[in-house]
Amino acid sequence: MMTEPPGGATVELAVLARLTCADALPMMCWRRAFPGTPEQGSQVRGFVRLLLSGHPLLDDIVVVTAELFANAVRHSRSALPDGVVKVEIRRWRRGVAVAVIDQGGPGEPALRSADDDADRLDRLDGLCEDGRGLAMVEAYAAWWKWRGDARGRTVTAFFWE
Repeated sequence: MMTEPPGGATVELAVLARLTCADALPMMCWRRAFPGTPEQGSQVRGFVRLLLSGHPLLDDIVVVTAELFANAVRHSRSALPDGVVKVEIRRWRRGVAVAVIDQGGPGEPALRSADDDADRLDRLDGLCEDGRGLAMVEAYAAWWKWRGDARGRTVTAFFWE
C-alpha cells in the first residue's frame, strides 16, 4: 500500500518535485534498533523527541512513529524472542521521513475502514483499540508508503514543514 501524494505522481517524482538541493542538503539520518516488545514504545517516543526537539510537527511525528512501531511489534516476527524493530529518522531542511523496519510477517500493511469487513463493525466502537492505526498515520503524515515482504518490511511516513 502506498498513498499517492497530491496530483497522482509517484512518490519518487513528488519528492524530486518538492525538493531542491538547498532543501535536501544537508540531510541528517539516525537509525536505532529496539527490542521488539511493546514496552519499548516509550523508548521509541523518547528517541524521536530527542532528535526532533523543537520541530513544528513533533507531536504528530511521535504519534505516527509510535503507531508504526506498535504495528511492527504486533504484526511481524519482530515480536519473537530476540526480535528487533529499527527506527530510522531522516531530516532535511523542509521535511522529515520516519521509517520503521520490521522482520516481516504473514500480512501486509493495509488501511482499513469500517466498510472493509462487516464482521469488524461491532468492534469498531469508541472503545476499540485496534483497526485505526494506519488511518491515523494517513491523517497525520503528508503521505506514507510501505515496501517489503514476509522476510522484512519498511513503512515510511513523510512530513513537510
